[in-house]
Amino acid sequence: MDKVSDHPAESGVTTTAVAPQAAGSFRELGLSAVTLAAVDRAGYTTPTPVQAGLIPRALTGIDVLGQARTGTGKTASFVLPILERVLQPGREGGPRALVLVPTRELAVQVKDEFEKLAQGSKVHCVAVYGGKPIKGQIDKLAKHPAVVVGTPGRVLDHMSRGTLSFSALDIVTLDEADRMLDIGFRPDIEKILRRCPDSRQTLLLSATVPPPVQKLATRYMRDPEILDFSTNELAVETIEQRYFTVDPTRKFDLLERLLDRENPRQVIVFCRTKRGTDKIHDKLARRRSRSSGEVACIHGDLAQSVRDRVMRQFRDGSTRILVATDVVGRGIDVSSVSHIVNYDIPEFCDDYVHRVGRTGRMGREGIAFTFVTPEEGPQLTRIEMRIERLLQRDELEGFEAFDRRPKPAPVEQLPTGGFERAAAAATEAPEVAEATDAPKRPAGLLGKRGPKRHRRAL
Repeated sequence: MDKVSDHPAESGVTTTAVAPQAAGSFRELGLSAVTLAAVDRAGYTTPTPVQAGLIPRALTGIDVLGQARTGTGKTASFVLPILERVLQPGREGGPRALVLVPTRELAVQVKDEFEKLAQGSKVHCVAVYGGKPIKGQIDKLAKHPAVVVGTPGRVLDHMSRGTLSFSALDIVTLDEADRMLDIGFRPDIEKILRRCPDSRQTLLLSATVPPPVQKLATRYMRDPEILDFSTNELAVETIEQRYFTVDPTRKFDLLERLLDRENPRQVIVFCRTKRGTDKIHDKLARRRSRSSGEVACIHGDLAQSVRDRVMRQFRDGSTRILVATDVVGRGIDVSSVSHIVNYDIPEFCDDYVHRVGRTGRMGREGIAFTFVTPEEGPQLTRIEMRIERLLQRDELEGFEAFDRRPKPAPVEQLPTGGFERAAAAATEAPEVAEATDAPKRPAGLLGKRGPKRHRRAL
């Protein structure tokens, strides 16, 4: 049954503005001793503003919409309340909690966070997503995990097979809701939510809250309280942002010189297409072969086992340079990323925000570079308007950003009408024909064309 609010969007949503502030300790948030012990083992000392604001509200059982970027500790902000909920007695017959995420990589990341924070308890978490054999996931679901994390498509697949039941659900979380809607998951999400118990608690986390997210919250959440942890600037202040103007033919040379100058601890190079990602990775790998595995790439066409291996190596630091597309960029949460390079300027402003957010994690400093060709100036301006901040222009000493070799003058296309018009143009204004490289015709042949035919051509 649909969970439709009886109130219109304006009156059915309680808005609470929460300014990022220094928080106290996790012991002040109302967590149990078991959970606090797991938090200590995980090395978490002071809650981030998102955690300090969202955890106590979620523990009360109300529906919460939290607006916060990735890199602010938001994963733990919903994992800890879920753990507290499933540690309490509840219904049987299926998982007690469901987390929906947009990408496979993010599903793995959230599952890892659950396993880290569930130490000392008997809470078991299973991740389900495409690209992996479904049989292995069916076997894991048959062991009755308390928490399921998955992408909407694969969750819907298990629902249709009868291997996943939501009759015992207490809490549902939509992580990065804006991204899930951007990539077309709305129909799947709605089908899943309609199958969930009306009595469930719903948590929705999103970096932005555009109208589609607002509509989803109004329809499937019960008087949600909105906690806004976003700052006035979409890009965090700890991230330095610069741009280079460069000719398209010089972009790869610029990338190599930039990597040499910056010597990043870890860097993600974002490309617009899968083919471009492969191309840049192959060229970098050939030229930087002095360290095996230093360069890797990740995009949607790679086998899931390959993507898992790449992410594992990037997280443990053995891979220093990762070339990626936007689709998987959202699932990359590695605190040691020091640099971002937008090799291709993103098509959408929000994609720029999310790319840049891969560095400067958890308050650390980071730097982002964007390559801008002469034709892409308007796109740069739109990004600057979106983040309300001007990017600083950068240059590499001694590097020629533009190809200075003279280019051949373009050959003007002949006008429609064939040989007569070309001949007429040459006869009427030979100096123009020379300037535009119009084809020259033999004088004798031109002479055979009478004035009458010339006038007709005009």
